[in-house]
Amino acid sequence: MKVAETVDPRVVVNPEQVRESLTMVTYVGKRGRGRRLMALFACMYYADIRPGEAVALRKQDCRLPATGWGRLSLDVSRPEVNTRWTNSGDAHEARGLKHRAHEDTRPVPIPPALVKILREHLDEFRTAKDGRLFQTERGGVVGSTAYTEVWAAARLLALTPEQAASPLARRPYDLRHAAVSLWLNAGVPAPEVARRAGHGVDVLLRVYAKCIDGQEETVNQRIDDALAA
Repeated sequence: MKVAETVDPRVVVNPEQVRESLTMVTYVGKRGRGRRLMALFACMYYADIRPGEAVALRKQDCRLPATGWGRLSLDVSRPEVNTRWTNSGDAHEARGLKHRAHEDTRPVPIPPALVKILREHLDEFRTAKDGRLFQTERGGVVGSTAYTEVWAAARLLALTPEQAASPLARRPYDLRHAAVSLWLNAGVPAPEVARRAGHGVDVLLRVYAKCIDGQEETVNQRIDDALAA
């Protein structure tokens, strides 16, 4: 049985560092390469979705109101795999969601900050022919090498030399770790965090056990209040 590894707290960026990194992404590369991908990284953080889910995101999956919270309805993922193991020979073969039954969906509420980013992205870049939000300059599926290179360059611009030399946000996937850690430390109930992130509660708490910080006094007070009732 595979045991889930715990997340190293040193990889977790704070909201200010994320905002600065997203800004720096827009300065990376020629012909708007970074600008095309900024909203993809924003989805990994603000919606806590996996890279494969973000790459597969379509306009029809998004509810983006003019004000307030929106929603993503996820039902497809495009994880990058060896072409020998796909039916189509495509390195981004569409699949169902991880840990979900085939054709199951996962609704994810998204904050106004991400709604705004996605609306602006659609205004500037439109969609691919199949409705995907994120595409290469020629309309193809965004590969992991491309977005990893952009993130690495933006990270160097956004962080101090000491931070850049550390594990802090070293991979784009660490944005997802930062999102889960933020939600748990904000007091969002673990079952709701697990539902939005597409985890089981037991796995969530085991994987992120070391990232839950600063709640001892709050928990102690709740226990005191219960004992005094």
